[in-house]
Amino acid sequence: MIIKTIEEMEKFVSSNKELSWDGWTVVKRYPSDKAKTSKQGVRIKGVWYIEQRFEPTSQGWEIPGKSGGNA
Repeated sequence: MIIKTIEEMEKFVSSNKELSWDGWTVVKRYPSDKAKTSKQGVRIKGVWYIEQRFEPTSQGWEIPGKSGGNA
């Protein structure tokens, strides 16, 4: 799915607890024991998370289908 406007993306991020902002980048982060050995693993305050980052392009933000909801 491609989200083209900042207004749409703000609404999308506010409706999904796993999403947050880092500047113009949308970040999906969720706790996982697998994060310890994952390239996408990050440790924050002693907790391991899988993190995906979605950078905006000239087309908007491309969010993979699996990340498009609470799945």
